[in-house]
Amino acid sequence: MSRLAPVVIDNGTGFTKMGFAGNNDPSFIQPTVIATNPTTSNQSSNLAAKRGAEDLDFYIGDEAVANSKTYALNYPIRHGQIDNWDHMERYWEQSIFKYLRCEPEDHSFLLTEPPLNPPENRENTAEIMFESFNVQGLYIAVQAVLALAASWTSSKVSEQTLTGTVIDSGDGVTHVIPVAEGYVIGSSIKSVPIAGRDLTSFVQNLLRERGENMIPAEDSMTVAQRIKEQYSYVCPDIVKEFQKYEQEGDRYFKTYEGVHSVTGQPYTVDVGFERFLAPEIFFNPEIASSDYLTPLPEVVDTVVQTSPIDVRRGLYKNIVLSGGSTMFENFGKRLQRDIKRIADTRLRRSEVLSGGRMQSTPMEVNVISHKKQRYAVWFGGSLLASTGEFHSYCHTKAEYDEVGPSIARHNRVFGTVG
Repeated sequence: MSRLAPVVIDNGTGFTKMGFAGNNDPSFIQPTVIATNPTTSNQSSNLAAKRGAEDLDFYIGDEAVANSKTYALNYPIRHGQIDNWDHMERYWEQSIFKYLRCEPEDHSFLLTEPPLNPPENRENTAEIMFESFNVQGLYIAVQAVLALAASWTSSKVSEQTLTGTVIDSGDGVTHVIPVAEGYVIGSSIKSVPIAGRDLTSFVQNLLRERGENMIPAEDSMTVAQRIKEQYSYVCPDIVKEFQKYEQEGDRYFKTYEGVHSVTGQPYTVDVGFERFLAPEIFFNPEIASSDYLTPLPEVVDTVVQTSPIDVRRGLYKNIVLSGGSTMFENFGKRLQRDIKRIADTRLRRSEVLSGGRMQSTPMEVNVISHKKQRYAVWFGGSLLASTGEFHSYCHTKAEYDEVGPSIARHNRVFGTVG
């Protein structure tokens, strides 16, 4: 019996990527937001229990944003974790029926989860997928493992391995996750409270402080985001970069052209130091806030150093970037340089402390960028779900009916015996 292609859905804090296994790109990329009717959304409702007309009165994604003036916007995922299960169920419902236009009982589903996702969340997911949507099979994959699989498309990858350090930075949170042979080393994971949304807010503040009064208040966040995405890059040295701008301003300053979302009037915004200062927050967090001061290269080094000693070289050798906030020009190059500097300094110090008796092999540090980086998690899911053995790794409806939601607490990891 020929099977239909599995459905791959990667729900992120900012955006949801959805499509079918085997494809290179997601079919739809939508903001992870749902717009509910404020008059009916106060009534508690379970989609599986009752489907009144008010239950269907909602929008998701871009349609939700377009209807934000008359409907209440809700963000079901906060910092990578599902925060509102009722809204998430509705979001999945429209994703499956309205956008992907498929019958869930005919497909297996691969969903993604953040690192250290509580087992109760997996159970809730399984319950909704099997009870409400009657899916054929379900696999909940850790985002970091999928990102490692996606990096196999890079020319810098010499072997297809599921050992490496994943830097996953999206809209809401940045995680540094060590993975050994497909298993996440949970005790070494570090979370960095800097991600896309923080960079956008930082750009917005810089523009405001500089007195860019042309930007309409209702458009300021959107303008800041576009400036960040279109013009920002990572510089090798912040002091030298300031000097460049001061000496050759005409060459480096840019002009953003916008249109007022209400009046339709055009306006322009000068773009200057924001170009390199926004992503610099990852390397010098103190320029944005005094609450968090550890640079990303230091965090990565700490993650590797707190992992088991026998996998550390593998973790340095395969540092994989994933998510939209790692897409800045020269991000990987600067990260590789800074991590290598920290690792080399440690090796030299240990040689000095040993009185020259201990000669260490130089540490190979390799940061991997690739074409699928922005949607690495989704693409990795598409790769793994299109393999022949994927269906044997899924939890089936029959197994769920026999055991219950607790079946989802454990997943077999690809390429391992479990």
